[in-house]
Amino acid sequence: MKQKVIAIFDVGKTNKKLLLFDHDLRLVSEEETRFPEVMDDDGFECDNIELIEKWVKDSLLDLIHSDKYELTAVNFATYGATIVYLDEKGKRIAPAYNYLKPIDERIPERIYRRYGGQDEFCRRTASPALGMLNSGMQILWFKTVKPELYEKVRYILHLPQYLSYLITGRIFSEHTSIGCHTALWDFDSMKYHPWVSDQGLDLPSPVPVSTLTDVIIDNIPVKAGIGIHDSSASLAPYFSGGKGKFLLLSTGTWCINMNPFNPERLTVEQLDNDCLCYMSINQQPVKSSRIFLGNMHETAVKMLNEHFRTTENFYKNVKYDQELINMLKLRYSGDKRAFFNSGPEAREFRQHIDLFDFKSFDEAYHQLMSELCSLAVGAIKLILPEKDDIANIYITGGFAKNQIFLRLMARSFPGKKVYTSVMSNSTALGAAIVVLNSMTSEMPQLNLGLTEYQA
Repeated sequence: MKQKVIAIFDVGKTNKKLLLFDHDLRLVSEEETRFPEVMDDDGFECDNIELIEKWVKDSLLDLIHSDKYELTAVNFATYGATIVYLDEKGKRIAPAYNYLKPIDERIPERIYRRYGGQDEFCRRTASPALGMLNSGMQILWFKTVKPELYEKVRYILHLPQYLSYLITGRIFSEHTSIGCHTALWDFDSMKYHPWVSDQGLDLPSPVPVSTLTDVIIDNIPVKAGIGIHDSSASLAPYFSGGKGKFLLLSTGTWCINMNPFNPERLTVEQLDNDCLCYMSINQQPVKSSRIFLGNMHETAVKMLNEHFRTTENFYKNVKYDQELINMLKLRYSGDKRAFFNSGPEAREFRQHIDLFDFKSFDEAYHQLMSELCSLAVGAIKLILPEKDDIANIYITGGFAKNQIFLRLMARSFPGKKVYTSVMSNSTALGAAIVVLNSMTSEMPQLNLGLTEYQA
């Protein structure tokens, strides 16, 4: 008897994955691939959308004819800020432009000027001014720079919805894709910002992310989701935790802090400090901040290794030492720092770092982690509401394995419970949850891999 599975295409900028979950949301198969980038019509690198299209269609056909699996549903989780343009016949008419592609700043500037200035526009759309990473400005760029191609455009889709369109032929938009730093969504009125209609952009009205479409693939009926933005998908499993309100810290090169329980509007100060809003699967704003934590850690550890002549992974053997922490607090009291510039919003390394201040690698590493934790706490506090009733902090990714970071984080938030969460493929799991939740009223209990960490 074939095993019933939900297929999830998890499309990142670097890795593309096809994952299969059973109806208990257990991962039963995972395949990862990479596609070489190609040049767009301006000679700038971009994803090879033709290879991605072929991969999706071929993979689904293989699953339909599998002797092992019975494909019941499919969904798509992809990175954001990528737009696909279709003509009147539904054919794609341009490359999938890279959101790192430079943009003439005069293009978004004219929109900012018309709608209250950059600060007010960015506040209302919860989108820092990020050039092509604001996918709305990406559309405006296309309209301005390539008017001959734009004249042929009939439908405009974000990448998750385009991949769904490949098999459904249906045009959709949904809140997680248009609510993530796109500069399209007005978070004050919770609808498209007026500039969208004023510029004549004909965008689909958003529908719930749980929307399913019945499709026939080689005579086999399958339920197809409409796609979801990857950040919102990674957050979805934690809503089922049942432990109350939470913050999610997704740590790695960047530490992305997400708070789905802060209804306060984004302020200009928060925007200036790299905050923005995503949209949850429940169509609620998710206030988010970020800090280049992993990169900072890697840079500083290299300095320590060179100075103390230690091996690359030596820091992994350093044990938390409370007496060392207490001594360093006395030495670096107030806002005095050894590695980073002083000041609550300073995140840059000091121009001169004197490592001879430290007697050992362990001593220097404890000070480094104290400063990194302080910076991370500052970023987290930016997204806490005035009446903070968040009960739990979930930490995932690389720093969830760093015992010193965890101990310092637990001590920094004594009124909250700090958990590590060891759960791989949370993005794909979130996309599967959205689909299964629309297919059944009896959802399985999820294991979030939570371990409480005591200060």
